Amino acid sequence: MTDLSKNIQALREKKAVVEMGGGEAAIEKQIAMGKMTARDRILSLLDKNSFHEYDLFVKHDGRDFGMDKKDLPGDGVVTGTGTIFGAPVCIYAQDFTVAGGSLGLQHARKITKIMDHALKMKCPIIGINDSGGARIQEGVGALAGYGEIFYRNTIASGVIPQISLILGPCAGGAVYSPALTDFVFVVENISKMFITGPNVIKTVLGEDISMEDLGGARVHAEITGNAHFYAKSEQECFEQVKRLVSFIPWNNQERAKMVEAKEPTAMLNIEEIVPSDPKQPYDVRDVIKCIVDDSDFLEVQQMWAANIVIGFGRMGGETVGFVANQPMVLAGVLDCDSADKAARFIRFCDSFNIPIITLEDMPGYLPGVDQEHAGVIRHGAKVLYAYSEATVPKITVILRKAYGGGYIAMNSRHLGADFMFAWPSAEIAVMGPEGAANIIFRKEIMAAEDQEAMRQEKVKEYIEKFANPYVAASRGFIDSVIEPKETRSLLLHALKLSILKEEYRPAKKHGLPPF
Repeated sequence: MTDLSKNIQALREKKAVVEMGGGEAAIEKQIAMGKMTARDRILSLLDKNSFHEYDLFVKHDGRDFGMDKKDLPGDGVVTGTGTIFGAPVCIYAQDFTVAGGSLGLQHARKITKIMDHALKMKCPIIGINDSGGARIQEGVGALAGYGEIFYRNTIASGVIPQISLILGPCAGGAVYSPALTDFVFVVENISKMFITGPNVIKTVLGEDISMEDLGGARVHAEITGNAHFYAKSEQECFEQVKRLVSFIPWNNQERAKMVEAKEPTAMLNIEEIVPSDPKQPYDVRDVIKCIVDDSDFLEVQQMWAANIVIGFGRMGGETVGFVANQPMVLAGVLDCDSADKAARFIRFCDSFNIPIITLEDMPGYLPGVDQEHAGVIRHGAKVLYAYSEATVPKITVILRKAYGGGYIAMNSRHLGADFMFAWPSAEIAVMGPEGAANIIFRKEIMAAEDQEAMRQEKVKEYIEKFANPYVAASRGFIDSVIEPKETRSLLLHALKLSILKEEYRPAKKHGLPPF
């Protein structure tokens, strides 16, 4: 055997040891918890034979509390590059079989190195989180590591897509990296996210709560809004990630990849979806499926703030972002959570050159003491800010109700919409006909012998004069009143016209959105 052959054999043996992570027993324990190993997760997500691992032989530098005697293969994290659908991505996965995936300084620097690589190469960064948290034995070194990750999350924001998968525990300071990324994926019975765990809460507050009820996958998908996608298995989660990246561009200097244009396939009649009765609900996603290519719509944050629908579809082969009021939930009103949900999505689309289509049917902002005290003014202003700030093509279709501040907020002409269309069923006014008639015609109603008949007559009068699209159209606020069946063709035309849109803003370091 030549010297080179001996060296190659030694390399293979060293790689085999490191690639076993925490060893067979730890791997078996990981699998018993229903979890895949770090490398298996990466291989399942990326294209076959595309993964190239870096920094395999990095070692921790802890010397206290017996750490100098411990060997932690790869320092508990796997990093590298690969492809999804042939396009490059950078990726890291924490290895829970090695010291519980705990984060020390070298562990963090492996992560920040691949993040720096992603930013230089202008490709997405995908992080798979499965860690017990900061490595206590390294003290401030572990805290420094987290800070360096957070800094890079912030610098990369709006430049390259950042995707986080929570496939195990993610506690304490560790949760802030996913919170700084663009999309967070969680898996039922596997994902756990919280600042302080159940034991701390019990000690400090005397409250008993399980890890699942405190920060499980469903909690973050339904209640907190921290998660954007919810899956029932790791494999389903990986398929969700692949589907998402097929819709978005690889960096902020590109547009999303064009695909072959297809006609909608949904067996729905768009003219029969929206009821004529403005109080009757319907599923706005059916309208979207009648509009988008192949009726293919990827909804984001489906389980949280369901009174607004956000997500990606394609029009003529090009990715577009949809923001739509959902009359099935709270009549489609804007409230604190739905405003946050919409505003963040609008800003993502604007950052990554994705045109925004808004479908409007809502009675305004949700009234009530709880909402006022929760800061609906501040939260609601986020939507105004996001739409006004966005320079991508912005197109709005008013399907039915557009009342008060809601009309303004949902990408009105006054916030810079490029195209404004309205269906004949659109009602555009300061407030609903019943409430408006009670105020405007109060004296006439009170003086009438049959007050209810007079009220109904005045409601009808108000509708004829104001609660229709023609008053707004007469002032140029609506470009065209259209038939529902014309919606797709007009949207395609508007998108084609605005493909080279340029819009400038005053020079400034940055604005101050109402966080």
